[in-house]
Amino acid sequence: MTRRAVLLALAPLLAVAGWAAEEQFAFMPDGGRTILARLVAGLEPDTRQAVLTREAEADDWADWARAQDPEISEIAAKTLAGYSALNLPLADAALAKVSPDDLADALPPDGKDLAIAQCQFCHSLFSGYLMHDRDETGWKGTFKAPFHTEIPMTEVERDTFAGYSALNMPLNFEDVPPEWRF
Repeated sequence: MTRRAVLLALAPLLAVAGWAAEEQFAFMPDGGRTILARLVAGLEPDTRQAVLTREAEADDWADWARAQDPEISEIAAKTLAGYSALNLPLADAALAKVSPDDLADALPPDGKDLAIAQCQFCHSLFSGYLMHDRDETGWKGTFKAPFHTEIPMTEVERDTFAGYSALNMPLNFEDVPPEWRF
């Protein structure tokens, strides 16, 4: 079995493991999936469905986030906006009817989810990801490296990862728990 086949077979398991381990990664900024689920949780089902099946540009999503939560940070609004512009409208409108408690698990993975699921495979999350300062183009460029070309991610997932990472990385050294350093 090729390395690619192994990675493809393990990808869903790794994603679930990453989501299940979310508490241990609470030091990382929330990704768009988490922010979106939080912002739509209190909406009426029909309104929530309208939001999740809406197609909009990133600037429109950022404005929507600020309207929903006037206290949202600019980085969080942009993180949500980038995620939503790439991953919404939901391909399956039925997912929009999922209960608020289960919604985060039903949404496509965000940049944080993808980093947790993929970046620890071959190197330290700390030195290989959390401390890197790159723009979106720089993060997308990581997928051109021979050892990254086989990472089982769609183009939308790669763009989602790059957008999240450009906005939220690097972390401050002090914000990373000692057990996650190096």
